[in-house]
Amino acid sequence: MTISEVISKIETRIPLQQAEDFDNVGLLCGVPTRNVSGILVCHDALENVIDEAIHKNCNLIVCFHPIIFSGLKSLTGKNYVERAVLKALENKIAIYAIHTAFDNDFFGVNAGICHHLGLKNLKILQPKKNNLKQLTVFVPKDHSDVLKEALFSAGAGNIGFYDECSFTVGGNGTFRPVEGSNPFSGQQNIRENADEDMVSVIFESYKQGQIISAMESAHPYEEVAYQVYHLDNQNQYSGLGMYGDLEEAMDEKDFLKLVKEKFNLEMIKHSDFTHKKIKRVGVLGGSGASGIQSALSGKCDAYLTGDIKYHDYFLAESKMLICDVGHYESEQFVTQQLFEILSQKFSTFAISKSSEKTNPVNYFL
Repeated sequence: MTISEVISKIETRIPLQQAEDFDNVGLLCGVPTRNVSGILVCHDALENVIDEAIHKNCNLIVCFHPIIFSGLKSLTGKNYVERAVLKALENKIAIYAIHTAFDNDFFGVNAGICHHLGLKNLKILQPKKNNLKQLTVFVPKDHSDVLKEALFSAGAGNIGFYDECSFTVGGNGTFRPVEGSNPFSGQQNIRENADEDMVSVIFESYKQGQIISAMESAHPYEEVAYQVYHLDNQNQYSGLGMYGDLEEAMDEKDFLKLVKEKFNLEMIKHSDFTHKKIKRVGVLGGSGASGIQSALSGKCDAYLTGDIKYHDYFLAESKMLICDVGHYESEQFVTQQLFEILSQKFSTFAISKSSEKTNPVNYFL
């Protein structure tokens, strides 16, 4: 199996179109047509991880953070990024990054955090906006089911944990074939009345090309009548962060002890105690100060993330306990999650988790 074939299968589960616009996700370096000898899953593709891939005969590294992010104009080995990329290229190793595509995935980074905290009734903290569209197409009644099957196969009709969703309204359509036409039914210059269905489906914007292509291939008419609408609906199943509820409300200090235990932490930075019970908890892996207001709006009693700055703690307004567990620490479950996903999809070559340390933060205690 080639690198491009492996990537295609990964992206059926974690579409890169979920990533934030600023991000640098996908194949960062390597030859897509090269056959895969093994996959190494890691958090950051640093030089020591490249060495591990060489030792394990893995020529594809699937990492969370992109090692190449911005501003790379040369490859001379002058810093840790260039040294890692050069070593990968010299040893014919490809690097593929998933980053915010997995951050925005309903079963991604933040779901992993929620799982370890035992949270229930999970919802997206900051749903992605304006990435949904609706297709409405008119089709002869006796071709309606065939058309819907083609649309579903192309990825239309997915709403949350449901797929093959559509709405159909029957009616009567008219058309008159004129010179140059090759009508599916009727005769030139005679108005035709046809029993038709109006089929409507919702889809994510990035699927539009494949869905329109599938519609045109499955439709019997020479000229297909359809409309595509932008929707203002938020996608409640894709976005940054999550929030959910603990089984039982607990005191703030007991909650912090729980977090220290589940995340194997030596310390947690936090805002002033609110002296309220903790029941609803918001989380956002990585640098999550941007989610504080959303967590407050979601009536979270506590918010857990990383990279909180001094002034960010004041935003709690004594309404919510803000907890900074560290950037890497909040994302520490990602490697295992990606390993499990890839292990389910591929069984013909070795998949392993990196054992190399990539967290640059250390504590003197």
